[in-house]
Amino acid sequence: MSREDLLSTYDYNLPEDLIAKEPLATRDAARLMVLDRRLGTISHRQIRDLPKLLRTGDCLVLNNSRVLPARLLGVRTATGGKWEGLYLGSTPSGLWRLIGQTRGYLRLNESITLTNDTGMDLQLKLIEKEADGVSLFEPSLTENVLYLLQRFGGVPLPPYIDRKQATSLDRERYQTTYARHPGSVAAPTAGLHFTPELLDACNQRGIQRAEVTLHVGIGTFRPVSVENLSEHRMHSEWCEISQIAATTLAETRSRGGRIVTVGTTSLRTLESACHGIGVPDATSTFREWRGETNIFIRPPYDFTSTDILLTNFHLPKSTLLMLVSAFGGLDFVLNAYRTAILERYRFFSYGDAMLIV
Repeated sequence: MSREDLLSTYDYNLPEDLIAKEPLATRDAARLMVLDRRLGTISHRQIRDLPKLLRTGDCLVLNNSRVLPARLLGVRTATGGKWEGLYLGSTPSGLWRLIGQTRGYLRLNESITLTNDTGMDLQLKLIEKEADGVSLFEPSLTENVLYLLQRFGGVPLPPYIDRKQATSLDRERYQTTYARHPGSVAAPTAGLHFTPELLDACNQRGIQRAEVTLHVGIGTFRPVSVENLSEHRMHSEWCEISQIAATTLAETRSRGGRIVTVGTTSLRTLESACHGIGVPDATSTFREWRGETNIFIRPPYDFTSTDILLTNFHLPKSTLLMLVSAFGGLDFVLNAYRTAILERYRFFSYGDAMLIV
């Protein structure tokens, strides 16, 4: 087994005070570490320098998925014991797919009661237990799911932010400015740095934009539990690349422009589409595509869709760090992480960013 196949290869020690638990005053105030693969150099800039680091004719790829108010707080109806859950999606029959935690175990047909600040109640009755801690619940109200989540749910902040309740600032900043399609339980964090002004500066420089969608799922929160990475199985996530986006990207390539992918979710979407995940007539060209993907990108991997990657700094032993290592080169990326710690970069969702050129 090679070093690249071992989970322990992707571990590192991060001082607690480098975890960004609050957003900066402005989105584009973050630092930007620039990795040049060809020269093997690391330099230090700011996110607002991005337009100057790109070229006329390049194309930004943005994930326009919107974070759902998926965090649910309630009590066990029969006992009053506290319960916390996360909405993952719905079945065709209208049951809610949730993971939750409480003291003890929920029994089939037991209910959870959610109460909002207007005094309205929503009961969730446990119907079935699936694998990996996911359960199916029947809601007592029949309104649209998004309507109910907006009234009973909250921002699903990552555990390392360590905040019991999301603040009004979280509700604004744990969402990209261009988010349009609700469906994620975590933000595509590389996009959190973009202000309308920064996007406009890119546009004025002749940098195009293409939007894709990947709804970030529970796999974001699940740690890898096997040392041999060939045994790890990714959870599926729904993604889409439209015909308009595919055409824009293909035209960018034909003119000699570079594909600048913002975030690991956008990159997974492009690679899934280019390699035809689940599609018999697989090709390596940009095309309209939608469906479920469980693509697991780790070294070694031959990328066909992307020339430049903008990404945040990721958790140790995470599949996101593995993807970034595949794109930038394992040793180069691990060295960059050591440099980021020495230079006191801010890590994770609200943290600083890395541009791999």
